[in-house]
Amino acid sequence: MTQPIQRRMFLMSLATATGTAGTLAHAQALVDEKDAQAVALGYVADAKRVDTKKFPKFAAGQNCGNCALYQGKPTDKAAACALFPGKLVAGPGWCSAWAKKA
Repeated sequence: MTQPIQRRMFLMSLATATGTAGTLAHAQALVDEKDAQAVALGYVADAKRVDTKKFPKFAAGQNCGNCALYQGKPTDKAAACALFPGKLVAGPGWCSAWAKKA
């Protein structure tokens, strides 16, 4: 009788793992620059493309990787941001909510 129980546990574990993997893949989607919130904040995936006429407060060297809202290491290619829940922003990106990391 232990074999059917072990098989059942294996199948339940597999179902849980598959569901978790799907959630993680979805959570790791990069913010689309055309997303309404991204547009409102002037988000770009590469700070070299910031429209400095539209965002005059931008200064060279500012990027998501050195922003207080960035939830990764400064060297990470992408990480979570408090402004875009469930999505990742590019480390070399930038938006108008940039705040110096303490």
